[in-house]
Amino acid sequence: MEKEKINLLIVDDEEQFLNSISRSLELRDFKVIAVNRGEKAIEAAKNNPIDIALVDLKMPGISGEETLKLLKQEHKWMEVVILTGHGAIDSAVECTKNGAYSYLQKPCELDILLKALQDAYKKKVMNKKQIEEKKMNELLSISISNSPRQILRKLREMDKGD
Repeated sequence: MEKEKINLLIVDDEEQFLNSISRSLELRDFKVIAVNRGEKAIEAAKNNPIDIALVDLKMPGISGEETLKLLKQEHKWMEVVILTGHGAIDSAVECTKNGAYSYLQKPCELDILLKALQDAYKKKVMNKKQIEEKKMNELLSISISNSPRQILRKLREMDKGD
């Protein structure tokens, strides 16, 4: 039985780096989708389940920062790691405000990158499970109620909350 792989979206306009990092991470049990532009990343995330995105900042078309914002808006559980050769303190702060899990400088040692991706995936799972547990606890608490109408109303509220 094949074990589940972490779905990773890599966005970088440097083709050689993109191919190299994709191969390295595929060998380490990631299912990689690699694209060279932010627009393609948004499209790939719409059409594929993505757990983590690894995004370069400086790219033609929409920037890595804009790609980060759009990915986080559309996919609330996805974690995004920024990996850039053009980093600065102000861009790191801005990316963090916009929801980036981590901000790494190129060149980055593979072990450091793997640790950041692993931690980002762990955060994604913890956040998602916490929400699910909260909803389950709400369901259990309302099931004690004796009014089926009240239960349905609460379920509808919870459903619209996502």
